[in-house]
Amino acid sequence: MTEKKPNVITVNEKEYVLDDMTDRQKVLLSHVQDLDRKIGNTQFALDQLGVGREAFANQLVADLEAPATEEDV
Repeated sequence: MTEKKPNVITVNEKEYVLDDMTDRQKVLLSHVQDLDRKIGNTQFALDQLGVGREAFANQLVADLEAPATEEDV
């Protein structure tokens, strides 16, 4: 029979056994983990928005610098 390894997390370079944590500590950990996920998702979205903005800005500059045509008048 194999022994079940305890779930261990590391905080500030110190290891803690999840089963030894209080309910409050577990809730706080859940908040931290959820916020880390949200920060990652938000950073991903910001990266997409930044690239999109840059693409539109480049198109605007190209359009402004292009010679005018009859359609533009």
